[in-house]
Amino acid sequence: MSLDLLKGTLDVLILKTLSWGPRHGYGISKAIRQATDDDFRVEEGALYPALRRLEKKGLLSSEWDVTETGREAKFYRLTTPGEARLRDEVATWQRYVRAMSAVLLAERPGG
Repeated sequence: MSLDLLKGTLDVLILKTLSWGPRHGYGISKAIRQATDDDFRVEEGALYPALRRLEKKGLLSSEWDVTETGREAKFYRLTTPGEARLRDEVATWQRYVRAMSAVLLAERPGG
C-alpha cells in the first residue's frame, strides 16, 4: 500500500530527483517510486502540473530529447535557483523530521 504525499512534498521530491540528473516525467515518477520502495507513487495528474509550476517559477528548465526507448519527451533539469530551493527545502525537512522524531520517540516528558 502506497502512502499519500503530504501537501507541499511533491515539489521537493521532484527537485531532489532532478538533482541526480535530467529526467523526463515518467523517469521522475519512476525514480521517486524506486527511492521509496513504492511507498510514494506520483500520478501524472499531479506530476505534470507540478513540473509546469516549478518551471514557471524558474526552478526547472526543460528541453525536448529522445528517451532510451527512442521516444521524444520533455526532459527537466534543475536551474541554479532550483538547486538553492532544494537546499532550503532539505534543511527545513531535516528540521521537521528531527522535531517529529523528538516527540514520537520520547518517553514521557517532564516525568
